[in-house]
Amino acid sequence: MKLVFATHNQNKFQEVKLLMPDYIVLLSLTDISCFDEIEETGTTLEENAQIKANYVTKKYDLPCFSDDTGLLVNALNGKPGVYSARYAGNHKNSEDNMAKLLHELKDENDRRAYFKTVIALNLPEQNYLFKGEAHGEITIGKQGEKGFGYDPIFKPLGYDQTFAQLTIDVKNKISHRGKAIDQLVQFLKNNHVITK
Repeated sequence: MKLVFATHNQNKFQEVKLLMPDYIVLLSLTDISCFDEIEETGTTLEENAQIKANYVTKKYDLPCFSDDTGLLVNALNGKPGVYSARYAGNHKNSEDNMAKLLHELKDENDRRAYFKTVIALNLPEQNYLFKGEAHGEITIGKQGEKGFGYDPIFKPLGYDQTFAQLTIDVKNKISHRGKAIDQLVQFLKNNHVITK
């Protein structure tokens, strides 16, 4: 079965590909030659995920899923949230985003935060949502070289390393995206959408 994951982010794509059964052929936006800038105009993660999935389904008539992820920080009343990718500006630079967040938290003792991923799955005439969360805290500075986005400054609950220090296998088991993808895969299996 061919399934489009509506992303150009190769780091994210490779993470998700590891979670998929071998008999699913996972395609990125690059693989289907979709280079359009799909504007995320929603005010929630759910809306943005659905916007991207709908765009691909409508234009390419392919089964598709899309995700949107936000980092919600307690001391910032849930910011950056839906604006996580462009927190420091529309250029969507992870280093700038982390620098801005660390600066805003420099005098805060409460560094609790959580990631939330929402996946929108579009099958023929059917739409589904799956959600995953990972709770933890924002570190004082960056730690680790792996991962992407805010991974170097997020330490998950129960661990003494950031997402950027953990192996991909460990991260995928406990991460927000890993949990949401697991729900997606189980749904496809249970509804016989996936067949070997």
